[in-house]
Amino acid sequence: MGLFIAFNPSVQRGVFYPFRYRVAVELYSKKYHVDKYLAIAVMKNESNFEPTALSHSGAVGLMQLMPETADWIASQLDEEPLDDIKRLYEPERNIRYGIWYLADLQDEFDHNDVLTLAAYNAGRGNVWHWIELYGWTHDFDDIDQIPYSETRDYVKRVLKCRLKYRAIYDPEE
Repeated sequence: MGLFIAFNPSVQRGVFYPFRYRVAVELYSKKYHVDKYLAIAVMKNESNFEPTALSHSGAVGLMQLMPETADWIASQLDEEPLDDIKRLYEPERNIRYGIWYLADLQDEFDHNDVLTLAAYNAGRGNVWHWIELYGWTHDFDDIDQIPYSETRDYVKRVLKCRLKYRAIYDPEE
């Protein structure tokens, strides 16, 4: 009986893979052409849907954005820089900025999800360094070659989570 409950799609949706902030995620995923399941998987792995999350490195909110990155994103969106870090705790703003940033990284790395996620986690500069150092191309997919174990594990977790979300919320796809 316990296994049935754990594998029941409605239990998985409600307990293990909730689609929190779905309206905002779907809105900005559509607007910025990002797979909504990738976006929600990033959010789950970054903050586990905790809008007040703050990492040891200073990343803030649902999508765990660094304040400097958020200010850069605001400038790219022709918005004023954030005058207060607390504005990054606003779920709508954090989701909008985070999904825009995913889209920007996807454009930069030719829609390669492995490189995009590695850049989201470790920074685009590190990924470009690895591309040059190891001769990776834009069709790179060997996650185990990522030199930072934290980033390697992050990419694996997010991609696995995206598959689970898609299987639970869109099983026909």
